[in-house]
Amino acid sequence: MAIKRVWIEEGCIVCNACETTCPEVFNVTEDSCHIRSEVREDGAQDTNEPTKSPLKGAIGGDLADQIQEAAEGCPVEVIKFENA
Repeated sequence: MAIKRVWIEEGCIVCNACETTCPEVFNVTEDSCHIRSEVREDGAQDTNEPTKSPLKGAIGGDLADQIQEAAEGCPVEVIKFENA
């Protein structure tokens, strides 16, 4: 399974669980979690919630298990993703 998009909905409690699980994709800031610019087609670094920019190239395939694990491990269930 490959993942096409990943985003963070409102309510992140900045617990760092996602970044610990998949630091290549998630970057926890003072007030939320961002999807790293390096893995997004639009090159932006934010929650990716409003735009839902696709992941670059093979990122969604190579890191699919880690992204899914991060989503499942999120205590407030704000990490969402769309399969390719």
